[in-house]
Amino acid sequence: MSIIIMMNPASSKFIQAIFLMLLMWQVEFVCAEEVRCIESERQVLLNFKASLVDTDGKLCLSTWRAEEDKRECCQWKGVGCSNQTSHVEILDIGGCYLTVTMTLVYLDLSKNDIVGSLPSQLGNLSNLKLLDLSFNGLEGTLPSQLGKLSSLLTLFLGFNYLKFDNENHMGGQWLSNLTSLSHLDLSEMSNLNNSNTWLQMIGKLPKLTQLVLQSCSLSEDFFLSLDPSKLTFPTSLTVIDLSLNPVKSSVMKFLMNICTLRSLIMHDTNLSEELSTFFHHLSIGCIRYSLQELHLDYNQITGTLPDLSILPSLKILRLDSNRLSGKIPDTIKLPSYFESLDVESNSLEGGIPKSFGNACTLSSLILSDNSLSEELTLIIHHLSGCARHTLQELYLDFNKINDTIPDLSTFSSLKVLYLSENRLNGKIPENIPFPPQLEILQMGGNSLEGVITDYYFANMSKLKSLVLSNNPLNLIFSQNWVPSFQLDTIQLRSCKLGPSFPKWLQTQFNLEDLDISNVGISDNVPEWFWPIATNLYSMNISYNNLTGIIPNFPLRPFTFPSIILAANQFEGSIPPNLRSAWYLDLSKNKFSDSSLFICANGIDKSLGLLDLSYNRLSGKIPDCWNNFKSLGYLDLSNNNLSGEVPSTIGSTLELRALILRNNSLIGNLPSSLMSCTKLLMLDVGENKLSGVIPFWIGSTLQHLKMLSLRRNHFSEKLPLSLCYLSNIYLLDLSSNNLNGQIPKCFNNFSAMAKEGFSSHDAIHITEANFEFHGTLISYFAYYDLIAFLMWKGVESIFKNNNLLLKGIDLSSNQLTNEIPSEIEDLVGLVSLNLSRNNLSGKIPLRIGRLTSLEFLDLSRNHLSGSIPSSLTQIDRLTMLDLSHNHLSGKIPTGTQLQSFNASNYEDNLNLCGMPLQKLCTEEEPSKEPLGKFDEDEDSIFGHGFYISMAIGFVIGFWGVIGPILVSRSWRHAYFRFFNNLSDDIYVRIAITVAKWKLWLKH
Repeated sequence: MSIIIMMNPASSKFIQAIFLMLLMWQVEFVCAEEVRCIESERQVLLNFKASLVDTDGKLCLSTWRAEEDKRECCQWKGVGCSNQTSHVEILDIGGCYLTVTMTLVYLDLSKNDIVGSLPSQLGNLSNLKLLDLSFNGLEGTLPSQLGKLSSLLTLFLGFNYLKFDNENHMGGQWLSNLTSLSHLDLSEMSNLNNSNTWLQMIGKLPKLTQLVLQSCSLSEDFFLSLDPSKLTFPTSLTVIDLSLNPVKSSVMKFLMNICTLRSLIMHDTNLSEELSTFFHHLSIGCIRYSLQELHLDYNQITGTLPDLSILPSLKILRLDSNRLSGKIPDTIKLPSYFESLDVESNSLEGGIPKSFGNACTLSSLILSDNSLSEELTLIIHHLSGCARHTLQELYLDFNKINDTIPDLSTFSSLKVLYLSENRLNGKIPENIPFPPQLEILQMGGNSLEGVITDYYFANMSKLKSLVLSNNPLNLIFSQNWVPSFQLDTIQLRSCKLGPSFPKWLQTQFNLEDLDISNVGISDNVPEWFWPIATNLYSMNISYNNLTGIIPNFPLRPFTFPSIILAANQFEGSIPPNLRSAWYLDLSKNKFSDSSLFICANGIDKSLGLLDLSYNRLSGKIPDCWNNFKSLGYLDLSNNNLSGEVPSTIGSTLELRALILRNNSLIGNLPSSLMSCTKLLMLDVGENKLSGVIPFWIGSTLQHLKMLSLRRNHFSEKLPLSLCYLSNIYLLDLSSNNLNGQIPKCFNNFSAMAKEGFSSHDAIHITEANFEFHGTLISYFAYYDLIAFLMWKGVESIFKNNNLLLKGIDLSSNQLTNEIPSEIEDLVGLVSLNLSRNNLSGKIPLRIGRLTSLEFLDLSRNHLSGSIPSSLTQIDRLTMLDLSHNHLSGKIPTGTQLQSFNASNYEDNLNLCGMPLQKLCTEEEPSKEPLGKFDEDEDSIFGHGFYISMAIGFVIGFWGVIGPILVSRSWRHAYFRFFNNLSDDIYVRIAITVAKWKLWLKH
């Protein structure tokens, strides 16, 4: 096929898409006979045909006709249309020998998921001025024939898998031929770090103004290897974007002498030096006089704000999401024409210096999410210089600012004011006027009090967003009030707005985001509200006392709203049209029928979260779940549902959480659930399910973090496949009919073998993906994993981080044998409940390794032996129950074991010591086996003692008695000694007695 194309610059992108498919790719053709042709696209095809010459005589386009009876272009040969939108999506005229006489000047095929390599024939389009192929799946090396596009003004090749041909030493030399080029985007080129030839060629482009090199892996070593004296840059270059490269500070010698640069973008580049040092580098090069925009957001820059006036031309500075800290110096100066400062998400303290208020061109000041603590009155006073006439945006939300709302009326240009999530308090003055130009007013999440009336908004006709949520404010508006504004956002959560439904909402025709949850409304929802709800992309009217039946009102096409109607008194059937939402919470109402909603015709590709818990749904769960392709969270708990779990529920392949707790479901869990391999949470507790625990729960649902089968009728042994649940945090199989022993392989629960948890573990997301006019759109829903767990004798609710308490509950079953010692490896366990079973043997000796334990219940088993002394090592233990076992010996002393109630040890007949009244009469020998060292030491002491005693006896006997028996002279001397000794003792006693008698007579 030989093709030369000429096209008017104003031609549609549809023709551009046709061109690239003709030139490069062949696609499969699918014909949709029932789809009706879009007239504008039919005309484009006919115009395209008119420019063709059929050189082979095959008349491939003979069905492309203008007659009325031939108008269905979706039935033309080689044309395929979308079943949903009727747009032409496929054009296949491969094999036709056609010549096209056009001149293409504009080709934009970005964001189309096009794959393959770039054909060299692109170089034949010599009249091209714009070529945009960014954000596709293109790969391979760039053809040098692109250098023929000498008329090209804009070349966008970024975010593909393309690279320069460095192996053949081409290295992008063809770039130097694009002498008309002004915009060049090479983002995510994979091998720019290997050679600098391409950079030298860029220096030869005389008209280049913008160079984008995002995410090209340009390293610090690459820039250190450059010789700035040998590099030249076009004198027209004004913008360089080096974002998402690990360049660090080494890039400065490469940049500081580009004297024409106005905008430097270094978003997320691992910069970690002090901000004052970075500014010093800029100030010693000629860039200081030209630089107007500096983007340094999402780095690791430290220090505080330096004197910005050393860059005299600077107008815009972005430093959000860094590590700046301390107070902003009072001596700081801003450049003469400074316009915008963004230091959001740092750790700046104190307040705002007066110099900011003297910046007479300042229009935007963003200080959100810091630690500013100055009074709001003083901050406003410091900004009340000439900046009060120019300041349009002031972001002070998420700080520690106190005080009440001051007079802001002098800020005549102020359009955006963010004060949410601070420490503002006190009553809002009754006569305070807000700036008349204000479009966004956000003051939610404070402690502001008082009464807000329609007087406050009398002159605010331009207001578009009003956020007052989470303040104890009383909103009292006139019954027939007609506001002068048209809001798109209203958030009044937890203010006092009721008891009547606010009639003034009827006047708001642009409303897109509405939150009037928990505002004290006790009323029937008026009929006029539901047509307004049609246009909302976010509606939260939960936690009121709203009544009525929700009509089947249509939702605005392709808005996929978030709808929260929880905790009201709505009743009747759930309308089918609500399936068009992506987040739908209808919990805690009185809905009685969901079959029309679940089984409505058509496949749903948008609904990501569905919560129907705590309603009055009864009967069987509808068996139509194969209609839900994006459902990630499903909660049908706390209803009156009965029958078996339907098999089609296993067709929800995106499901992350399935909660069917507290119904009357029977039978086995359907094997189709093994297809839901993305499940993080499966809770079917408190039903009447029976049979064995399915083996596939462990073998295929290996991402599970929470599994609850409690209070059912599951029987037989625990399957060993459960040991594959390495990510499990909470395992609750309590109150069933399970028997056999606890598997030793439970130590494979690696998540429980780690202390604590990461912040990522607490985030639970479901994603909805769907197509809109051929573009894939993703929505994300964040949700709580909620668990019911016996905690300290009471059934408690745990969610978010508290859910991740790492617990095992196997209580109230018929488990036998010993507690496996392998359970000692689960050092992250916070709760362990094995009570009310038939467990025997001893408590694991090293159970004290479980230092994270707060709850331990081993009561009502047949455990014997002593309480391990290692238990004293657990200093977090707040609940311990060892009662009703056969434990013996002394309760170990130390830490808190004596602080528990005596009832926690009762019915262990041979147990003694505090806190029991039965005291230990003597120190009983330890029931625990001795260590090897102690046993050997005791043995050595015993043997040595007896050997020494025997040797002493022999020596004593033969040293004294032996000589007397052997020698006669020794015998005579021996007895003579004892005779003389006795005589001497007798004489001495006689003399002593005579003296005592003589003394008594006198």
